Amino acid sequence: MVACKPDVKETKGQYKYFDLKGFIQADSSRLNRVNPSVTKTVNHNGQSETKNLKIANWGHELGLFASSDINKPSWQQSYAVLARGDSITYKALTPELKTRELTVTKIKGKVTRIHIVNHTKNMLYETSEALTYLPDSVYTIDKSQHVILLGNNRYIIKGKFKK
Repeated sequence: MVACKPDVKETKGQYKYFDLKGFIQADSSRLNRVNPSVTKTVNHNGQSETKNLKIANWGHELGLFASSDINKPSWQQSYAVLARGDSITYKALTPELKTRELTVTKIKGKVTRIHIVNHTKNMLYETSEALTYLPDSVYTIDKSQHVILLGNNRYIIKGKFKK
């Protein structure tokens, strides 16, 4: 991996890092217009349910992705920026940051994959999330949570776009 400067073109100079929130908002608007069918599987602690459906609000559906945005003014020096091939990875420099890692893969300037690792821990609970989004293909949310007095929960949500 090679450390590099952020790609100012992709964020139009407004942000130091990839504009994840802006990308998800724009893609959610596009998906709301296109209204694709999705095969969605929700697994909670080993119990699965799969449905074919249309998502009414893509902004809500992809909300965990948008909330993993790393472009807060106070975080301008909080992430290492590493480039490898077609991917750029932002790694948290301190353990307090919820978004530990964000990897964006582009082919010919078009985002083809986003992968996010989030982690939060305090006295009451610990949560780990692995989020993956391949536009117009699939999105997954794998969330493990341990809450004091309530125990462990694991949620895996997978939405596969129908062609």
